[in-house]
Amino acid sequence: MVEQRSSDANEIAHGALRGTIAAMAMTGMRTFTIETGLVEEPPPEALFRQRARRLIRQVPRRRRRAVVELAHWAYGAGGGAAFAALPDGLRRRAWAGPAYGLVVWLGFELAIAPVLRLSQAKRTRAQERAALALDHLLYGLVLSEMRARPQEQAGEAIRPG
Repeated sequence: MVEQRSSDANEIAHGALRGTIAAMAMTGMRTFTIETGLVEEPPPEALFRQRARRLIRQVPRRRRRAVVELAHWAYGAGGGAAFAALPDGLRRRAWAGPAYGLVVWLGFELAIAPVLRLSQAKRTRAQERAALALDHLLYGLVLSEMRARPQEQAGEAIRPG
């Protein structure tokens, strides 16, 4: 029983690491979508600007972007840990990670943004929503594709094609 709990805890920690890396991958995609004009303001920045202004003002101006990014990575870690807690049979399916990423995005669009009354919830912005959906697909893909792969059998040699 103790060994099972340890294994579960390791899987959750590994999931949190995968989630952090997936959020980092999203950072690269967001840089592209912002620079090309597809996204005006990413959700983490909007959330801090519109609902956590007092909190972010306590951070020196030159460090604010880094703090917002760290918060996004921490959120990604939490999402990765939650993904790791899903049943193996579900999580190991090829579509599970991308579907999970879309569910996370829909949760923001349909619940978090409206509840927090973020301006994003009030505007029709099809290209921005599509770009954000794509970067959440990337998040889910990284979550699912970075899972541990089966190790080769001991003694088997790798033979060229």
